[in-house]
Amino acid sequence: MSGAIGDLVGQLPTESTQQAAGYPSLFLLVALGALVPVIPTGAVVSSAAVVAFHQTAPLSLLFVFLVASGAALLGDVALYWLGQRGVRSKNGSRWLQALRRRAAPDRLEQAQAKLREHKVSVLVLSRLIPAGRIPVMLACLLAEMPLRRFVRGDVPACLAWAATYQLIGILGGSLFARPWEGVVTAVALTVLLSTAPMLWRKLRGHRGSDEKHA
Repeated sequence: MSGAIGDLVGQLPTESTQQAAGYPSLFLLVALGALVPVIPTGAVVSSAAVVAFHQTAPLSLLFVFLVASGAALLGDVALYWLGQRGVRSKNGSRWLQALRRRAAPDRLEQAQAKLREHKVSVLVLSRLIPAGRIPVMLACLLAEMPLRRFVRGDVPACLAWAATYQLIGILGGSLFARPWEGVVTAVALTVLLSTAPMLWRKLRGHRGSDEKHA
C-alpha cells in the first residue's frame, strides 16, 4: 500500500510534475485498483488530494476529483463487462470466479436483498460501504442487470466515492503545513474507515459466540 502511494506522491512534488505525470498515474492506479483489489484506491485519491490542496493551481482539486471518479467508473465498467462474459458462458470465467471469492456469502445475500428492494439505487452506496462494492456488483451480475443500467447507477456511486476520499485528503492536508504529513494522516484515516466495520463485525461475532457458549 505504501509503495503505490509513495510512487504517486513522489511523482507529484511540483505542480509541473503533477500535470505531466500525476494525473495519468492517479487515473491508472484507480482504474487498476477497481480491477485488482491490491491497490488501495481510496488512500491513493486522498493522497493526491493532499498534494493538490498544497498547490497554488486553483483547479488542482477539481482535476483530482474528475480523474479519480472517471477512473473508478472505467474500472467498474470493465470489471462488470468481464463478469457479464462469465455469466453468459457455460464455463464461467476467472473474473467471475474472482468476484465470487471476494464476496462473502452473507454479504452477497444482503446485497441481493437490497438490490431487489432498492433496484439500481443500491449501487450509489455500494462504493461508500467498506467491502460493499464487490457483493453488490456480483448481485447485479447474477440478476443479469444490463450494462447500461449498471452504468447509470454506478456514475453517482463513483462521484460520491471520489468526493468522500478527496474530502479526507483535504482534511489531512489542512491539518499540516507539509504535504507528506497530510498524506500520512489521510492514509491513516482511510485505513481506519475501511477496516473499522470489519473489525466491529468480528468483535460482534466473537461476543455472540461467547454468549451462546455461556
